[in-house]
Amino acid sequence: MHEELKKVAIVKSSQQGKVRDIYDLGEELLIVTSDRISAFDVVFPNLIPDKGKVLNGISAHFFKQTRDITPNHFITDIVEEYPEKLQPYKEYLQGRSMLVKKCRVIPFECIVRGYISGSAWSEYQRTATVGGMMIAEDMQQSQKFPKPLFTPSTKATEGHDVNISYREMLAHMDEWIARELKDKSIALYNYAHDLLKKSGILIADTKFEFGSIGSEIILIDECLTPDSSRFWEIESYQIGESPLSFDKQYIRDFLSESGWNKQPPAPALPEEVIAKTREKYLSIYKIITGKEI
Repeated sequence: MHEELKKVAIVKSSQQGKVRDIYDLGEELLIVTSDRISAFDVVFPNLIPDKGKVLNGISAHFFKQTRDITPNHFITDIVEEYPEKLQPYKEYLQGRSMLVKKCRVIPFECIVRGYISGSAWSEYQRTATVGGMMIAEDMQQSQKFPKPLFTPSTKATEGHDVNISYREMLAHMDEWIARELKDKSIALYNYAHDLLKKSGILIADTKFEFGSIGSEIILIDECLTPDSSRFWEIESYQIGESPLSFDKQYIRDFLSESGWNKQPPAPALPEEVIAKTREKYLSIYKIITGKEI
């Protein structure tokens, strides 16, 4: 975290997440996205240059584009519009921060899967279920589901998130809230899937987080980034194989093959892995936004 920024008079408190630093400004929050990278719920000692700007830029882009699907917490990412006391930190904040509305966080991750991969593929191989739902047809790795599946997970402050069924999620909240989370998540996924398909990218799966202001459910945190989504190249997509991706999967695959036991402390990443990850993140940023960092 930026030690001087923590001491600014308007900052009531601050906290550091795996990737994001959050500064409470009273009525609003300042979210700064770092270049840290985490995998298997462990933060690595290396930074991925420009990663924070990629995540922040893509999130801001989609927050602006999807307001007609669901309201969200985004206010602005233009530093000149931030409170005056934050202006001395303009260079640090530029491109990697946003001002957002404060809300009550709903402690579940809302995962939408259009294709079978990752933990869903592992679960299916074990039990022929995905998110606790029986899958009738025989499926191969990376195959498209007949329609997107909503498979929530708990949101752990420490340790691993746990995949749960929609039925289990219903036990923790009013039915209308759960239905709203599911419907909004699937609508956001369908919008982005159809949009990026035109640019040669498939969104295999993605996760959203939501909060509430009064009785209104709003989208928060990040939106359709390479940290929260699997982006596959259509050209190399083939059922039964893991396609070329523009996201964190590259690092996950490297770590799984490295023999690391997925427990802290995290090992240092080789320079070529850092460079390749940065290249993938910059590529998807340009495909989505049409701009370069």
